[in-house]
Amino acid sequence: MHKLGRLIIGGIESKIFNLVVINLIIVVVAYTVVIYHASDDLTALVNNANEKQEESMKNITNDVMDSVVNNTMGQSTVMEAYIAEDLFKNLECQVQMIGDYAQRLLDAPEKYPKVYVRVPDKKDDGKVKAQLIYGKDVSLDAPEVSLKIKLLGNLSEMMCSLYSTFSVNSCFVSVPEGFTIMVDDRTASKFDENGERIYIDGTTRSWYKNADKAGGMYLSDIEIDAFTGKKGMVCALPIYVNGKLEAVVGADLFLDSIESGIDSVSKNGSTTFIVNNDGHVIFSSDKDGFFKVNISSQAENLRENENKELASFINDALAGNTDVRVVDIDGKKYYMSGSAMPTVGWALISVYDKELTEQPSNMLVENNNKILDEAKTQYEDNIAKSKKTIIIVLVVILLMGVLNAIILSKKIVKPLNAMAERVTSLGGDDLAFKMEDTYRTGDEIEVLAENFEALSLKTLNYIDQVKKVTAEKERIGAELNVATQIQADMLPRIFPPFPDRKEFDLFASMNPAKEVGGDFYDYFLIDDDHIALVMADVSGKGVPAALFMVIAKTLIKNRAQMGGTPSEILADVNDQLCEGNEAELFVTCWFAVIELSTGKGWAANAGHEHPALKHKDGQFELITYKHSPALAVMPGIPFRQHEFELKPGDVFFVYTDGVAEATDAKNELFGPERMINVLNREPDANAKKLVENMAAGIDDFVEDAPQFDDITMLCFEYFGND
Repeated sequence: MHKLGRLIIGGIESKIFNLVVINLIIVVVAYTVVIYHASDDLTALVNNANEKQEESMKNITNDVMDSVVNNTMGQSTVMEAYIAEDLFKNLECQVQMIGDYAQRLLDAPEKYPKVYVRVPDKKDDGKVKAQLIYGKDVSLDAPEVSLKIKLLGNLSEMMCSLYSTFSVNSCFVSVPEGFTIMVDDRTASKFDENGERIYIDGTTRSWYKNADKAGGMYLSDIEIDAFTGKKGMVCALPIYVNGKLEAVVGADLFLDSIESGIDSVSKNGSTTFIVNNDGHVIFSSDKDGFFKVNISSQAENLRENENKELASFINDALAGNTDVRVVDIDGKKYYMSGSAMPTVGWALISVYDKELTEQPSNMLVENNNKILDEAKTQYEDNIAKSKKTIIIVLVVILLMGVLNAIILSKKIVKPLNAMAERVTSLGGDDLAFKMEDTYRTGDEIEVLAENFEALSLKTLNYIDQVKKVTAEKERIGAELNVATQIQADMLPRIFPPFPDRKEFDLFASMNPAKEVGGDFYDYFLIDDDHIALVMADVSGKGVPAALFMVIAKTLIKNRAQMGGTPSEILADVNDQLCEGNEAELFVTCWFAVIELSTGKGWAANAGHEHPALKHKDGQFELITYKHSPALAVMPGIPFRQHEFELKPGDVFFVYTDGVAEATDAKNELFGPERMINVLNREPDANAKKLVENMAAGIDDFVEDAPQFDDITMLCFEYFGND
C-alpha cells in the first residue's frame, strides 16, 4: 500500500473506489448516448401534453373538492358519531342493570338466597362462568366476607346473560372487602405462566377509585387489563348503602373490539378517532401517527396542544358539531370535521389528508388518456428503439459488474473470512492471534491482522496482570480482616465489665467506617474507688488511624495507672504522642476519673465532642465548657480540667463525631439536637438500651446512605453506694 495525500493506493478503499467509478462511467456514458437521441423527439410531445393536462386538472379538482368536502365529510362524521355513541349507551345500560340488581341485594340481603361462586378453574376456559377473584390478604373464610360473596353471587346469572348477549369482554362486581365476582369465558387468563392463580384486589384498580370519587356512572380512560395485558376501557358504577360504598359494578371493552368499529369507517387517506373530555385520543384508526392511542399516563391533552388551531378545533368538537375546517399539523394540511357524543362527553373526529384530495380523480385520468393517445403512436416508435439499446447496455453493464465482483471477492473476502474464523475460535487458553501468510495482502487487511496480533499479546499480558492484582487484593483483604479482629479485641467488650461492682453500670460500642478505624473507647479501675473513662477519635481513617489509635490507647491507660489528675495524664500522653509524629496525626479525647464512693469526678476534654448528662428523673442535655487542644498537636501544652459531682441515678453519654455527623442521602447531618431527642425517648433506660436506641436512631436517619466515619459511644450510669 502507498499513501498519496489522504488516498491509500492499493488499499480496500482504493479498490472499491475504482470499481464504483468504472461502473458509473459506463452507466453514464450508455444512458447519455440513448437519452441524447431520444430526448429531442420526446420533449415536444411531453410539453404539449403537460399544458393540456394542467388546464384540465385545475378545472376539475376545484369542483370535486367542493362537492366531497362540504357535502360528504360533515354528514359522515355525524353519522359515525351517532353509531359510536350508541355503543357506549349500550355499555352504560348493561352496567346500570347490574347496578340496580346489586342495589336491591345490598339494601335487603335477607330477601335473597345464598349463591356460591367458585374460584377460577382452568378446565372452564372457553365457558361463560362467574369466577371469584380476590387479593392475597383477603380471608374468604371470614363470616362477613363469606356472606357477602354468597349474597352478590345472585348477580352471576344476570351477568352471564349480559355477557353472552352484548359485546362486552367481562362483567364484574368488586367490594371493599377485596374480592371481585367476574364473568367472562377466559378462565385461563386468571393464571400466570407458572400455572399459579393471579391474586388481584379490585379496590386497588383505578376504575374502582375513580367510580367512588365520581359518585356515579364512570367511563375510564384507556387502561391495561390486569389479566390479559390488553388495552381497554371500563364502565363502572358505585353502589352505596346508607351513604357507605358497598360495591362497584362494571363492564369493560377491549380496545381491539372497539377499534374494529372505528377502523371499519376509516377509508383510504382518512383517519377517524375519538377524543374524551380530557382531550386524550382513546380510539383511533391511526396506529402509528399523530392521532395514535396511548395509555392515559402517556396520552397528550389535545385541548391544550401547543398548536392553537388544533386545540381550538378539539374544544369546539367536544362542545358540539363542527363545520369542515382545514387544520395545519406539523406543516401538513388536513380537512377535519367533528361531532360531539353527549352521552359520554366525547367527540368523534374525521380527518382527511388534503394532499390526497388534490390528486387527479378518475375524470382527470380519462381526459389525460385522451390527450396522450394523440402522441402514443409516435412515442411508441421512439421508445421501442430506446428499449433495445437500453437492454443491450444493461446486459453489458451487468456482465462487467459480475466479473469485477468475482475477481474482487476472491481477493478481499477470502482473507477476511479466514481472519474471522480464527478470531471466533479464540477462547479458553488459546487466546493468541498470530500473523499468517493468508493475511499478507498488502492492504488494510494485513494492517488489521497485525493489529489483532498486537491486541492479542496485550490481552494476554493484561490477563497476567489481573491475576497478580487479584491475588494481591485477596492477600490485603485477609490481612485487613485480621487487623479488624485485633482492633476489636483491644477494646473491652464484656458487659457488665465488673459484675461485683454495684456502684455503676456502663456499656460501649464502636462501629468502624472501614475495616479498621481510628475511634476507641476504654474504661478501667485505677484503684478500688476510682474508675477511668476514655472516649477518643484519631484523625483520618483506615490502617494509619488504627495504628495511632493503638499507641494512644496504650499510653493513656499506662499513664493513668501511675496516678495523677486527668489534666496531668493527658499532658504527659500528649508529649509522648508528639515524638516522631511525622504523619501529623492527632487525637481528640475526653478523659474522666470518677470517685465511686462519692460520685466526685474530674474530666479533661482535648478537642472532643461535648458529653451529654442526665440527672436522676431528668432529661439528657449537653454539658459545654472550654476545650483544650487535641493530643499530638503540640508538645508542652497544659490541659484544662473540669470538676463535677454525680448523684445516684445520674447518667453520662459520651461519643465521637461520627454520631452527630452521620449523614443521610440528602447530605443532611444527624446533629446534636437529634442525638439529644433520641436519648430522651427513653431517658430512664439502662446504659446498654440507651446505646442501642442511639444506634437505631442513626440507622433510621441515614437509611441506605454510606457510613463515612467511625461511630463510637459509651454510656455510664452512677448508682452510688446505695
